[in-house]
Amino acid sequence: MTATGPTSTAPGVVDVVALGESMVTFLPSAPGRLADVPSFDRAIGGAESNVACVLAAAGHSVRWVGRVGADGFGDHLVEAIGAYGVDVSAVRRDPDRPTGVYFRTAGDRATDAHEVAYYRAGSAASAMSARNLDLDAIRSGRVLHLSGITPALSADCLALMRELTARRPGRPLVSFDVNHRPGLWRGHDDGSRVLLELARGADIVFVGEDEAWGLGGAEAVRAALPEPELLVVKQGATGATAFHGPHVTSVPALTVDVVAAVGAGDAFAAGFLSATLRDLPVRERLRHGHLMAAAALTVPGDLATPPARDHADRLAALDDDAWGRLRLGPGWTQTGERADEEVGTP
Repeated sequence: MTATGPTSTAPGVVDVVALGESMVTFLPSAPGRLADVPSFDRAIGGAESNVACVLAAAGHSVRWVGRVGADGFGDHLVEAIGAYGVDVSAVRRDPDRPTGVYFRTAGDRATDAHEVAYYRAGSAASAMSARNLDLDAIRSGRVLHLSGITPALSADCLALMRELTARRPGRPLVSFDVNHRPGLWRGHDDGSRVLLELARGADIVFVGEDEAWGLGGAEAVRAALPEPELLVVKQGATGATAFHGPHVTSVPALTVDVVAAVGAGDAFAAGFLSATLRDLPVRERLRHGHLMAAAALTVPGDLATPPARDHADRLAALDDDAWGRLRLGPGWTQTGERADEEVGTP
């Protein structure tokens, strides 16, 4: 499958546009409860902007679209994301609403061994709508990447997502990472029904088996979600399975010496999309997703320096036995023979 959309000669066209909320993240300077951590280091976080930063670092042209407050945290986000080479010209500043922030303790966000305190209610991003964003800029990529976090932020955000996932002629290839966060949804609705609806409108869907509507297995997810041209079911340490037309491709995950289990899902999506933009076979797309996830898993924060493209291509081309023998640890993304020796490349 080749990414489609506006021609590359159109003004302002980029490889990928990512839309969503980015927040300033405060990471603990020491382990312990939030009540006991004496100080925090500032970083950035946001599923869609993470994907944008990884893709830009990997050499793609990328635009991030969102809303931030007219405050110092908004300044920091725009500058930090722009420093990765991401086009931030379509980001809007809100004079009345603040930039979202959150604090977290050290630990794995996929388990209960952590604390997170969000301060995002009423944020500038929660006011995103088709009325106050540049829809031409949003649709100016070969790929438009969205996630299930955005519709949970407000009714306006949900309406925007429905507009962007509507199947219309000439739209970009729509990528949707389900990213189910039940705690963000309001009232008794945990968002499951809405996320399934939005996923049905996308061309590429990423979903973790553990968040896939309780369906119990990749085949069951595909049966419930036949519409996307390409469905990727992430199966944790087991690997990932892609359904594309009548074909099913599975690739096992790599052995990784994990430093912090944060940002891996966003990095996986970025690696897969990067390979999609290059029109690589689905098997290689999955492998590039695993490699980008391994880069994120071997650094403390959400964002890691990706492997050089020729290095990643060399690893993605390994035979199954060599792929299974790889063990990636901190620093593996460096290029050269030393890196190949460290990861066990034949």
